[in-house]
Amino acid sequence: MAKTSLNLVVVGHVDHGKSTVIGRLLHDTESLPQGTIDKVKRIAKETGKPFEYAYLLDAFEEEQQQGITIDITQIQFQTKNRAYLIIDAPGHVEFLKNMISGAASAEAAFLIVDVQRGVEEQTKRHAYMLKLLGIQKVYAIFNKMDLTGYSKNRFKQVQLDLQQFIKSLDFEILDYIPISAFYGENILKQTGVMPWYTGKTLIELLDSIEKDADIANQPLRLPIQDVYKFDDRRIISGRVESGTLSVGDTIQIFPEGRTTVVEGFAYWQKKDQKQRALPGESIGITVKDEFFNNRGEIITKTDTAPIVANAFSANIFWMGKAPLIKNKRYKLKLATQEIYGEVVRIENVLDASTLEQFENANQVKINDVAEVVFATEQAIVFDAFKDFSITGRFVIIDGYDVSGGGTVAEQRILGEAALKGINITNNEKLLALHAFDEYFIYQGGKIESEAQQKLYHLGEQITLKGATYHYPANFDILVINEKTVVSVRNGHFDAFLPLEVFEFSKFPLISSDGFAIEITSQSDFLQFLDEYQYLEGKNKAHFYNKWLSFEKYRQLYFSDNYYLI
Repeated sequence: MAKTSLNLVVVGHVDHGKSTVIGRLLHDTESLPQGTIDKVKRIAKETGKPFEYAYLLDAFEEEQQQGITIDITQIQFQTKNRAYLIIDAPGHVEFLKNMISGAASAEAAFLIVDVQRGVEEQTKRHAYMLKLLGIQKVYAIFNKMDLTGYSKNRFKQVQLDLQQFIKSLDFEILDYIPISAFYGENILKQTGVMPWYTGKTLIELLDSIEKDADIANQPLRLPIQDVYKFDDRRIISGRVESGTLSVGDTIQIFPEGRTTVVEGFAYWQKKDQKQRALPGESIGITVKDEFFNNRGEIITKTDTAPIVANAFSANIFWMGKAPLIKNKRYKLKLATQEIYGEVVRIENVLDASTLEQFENANQVKINDVAEVVFATEQAIVFDAFKDFSITGRFVIIDGYDVSGGGTVAEQRILGEAALKGINITNNEKLLALHAFDEYFIYQGGKIESEAQQKLYHLGEQITLKGATYHYPANFDILVINEKTVVSVRNGHFDAFLPLEVFEFSKFPLISSDGFAIEITSQSDFLQFLDEYQYLEGKNKAHFYNKWLSFEKYRQLYFSDNYYLI
């Protein structure tokens, strides 16, 4: 039978012996190609260097010249019990970004500490980043015990120092292992030089780490890729990211949380017909109920709901040339969702060049990592990264460039301060509306919006007239991405109506941005929805020009910042 595999990231301060630990693991488990050791020893002799196990990893000439590991190296090896993929992440400060991207796919982590030098600044930063990345199984490997005479007192002192630091992070290290990678002590076996240590060897520890649950046994997550219309069928397509899906399963589709039943799997030929789908399979399904489904929605089973919110906490790393700044509009891509949002709070920034931390910063510079709060223009569906990696990580688009990435932190109550623009709630659902933003023409002819910040509850009176908008006392707001219509009656927010039960009446219908939707009947409304469901990039402009009008309820005015040159 094939052995199971564990993904392990190894991090640590530069010169704490990380590469030597990995090289020793490869050597002692006989995982190296035949002749590799002899070849490396010969090269070391020819260059006048003493042999180091770390040289087994330093495959690039530049790395050997500088004596540091720069890039991410992935190494496969195995013990009698299990196969391993080791992600060797750089420890040097200039290559901190690579460490972050390498650690993101790990199930467990080794934090290497030179027990003679103790806990240094980069040790602390790497521990902090492992926490940000949501890695739960972290083990401290105290290397170079030989340089301390295998001192129990020194081991305990460094252990106490590290425990005091990680306590401040609300973080946990599961075990502390003393080793000497250079002499192979406590890698495969103990020789008696540390009689005071009665715990596991490094290999025993590795083989004892429990793998994360098989993704087939995890709750279902199926992001909708697209919806196709064949004959009288609507086929929902997507890739099963975790869990399984079978004909007859009751499912929920978020963000709305609508419930339906899987009727069947689409297929081209009879031989392709199936009753069950597994993780990694791209499928098309038909469901019992005719809902208005869109790309980006997430299908789950009824007992494993994701989080749906307009704001979330995240840990991000930034690669953009221009800094990430508060209150700027960015596109977020999470699974198949594409939603615009803003950073409304920057709670903590780690400068990757100096390793300094800043609280309450206003920007995140290139290669920095940060803890932030995003507010999105529509509800976004997600999970904490530690629970589901696919629906817990995202990329950030600035203009046309992928400029950053992030992972969703543990969700917590963010409060009204995290909301942007006008938001309305019925105490079960929260909707963001931009119909009450003001639009002005700025310097150079650029049109920009200015959002108010307020949370309304149903029944509250709203301001129908602003500087650049004027609405009637009675109208309906179509929040199409949320499949909801908000009714306004006598100048008050009156009700939330699910899109599938809404019927067009005599009252005007506007978009969530405040554009008039030019329809006059229920048949117009149904045609509008049908055309919207099958929008592509090539026909979006035609669709919007056909159905939407800016000028009916809105005007543009020059701002004080506008001037003629």
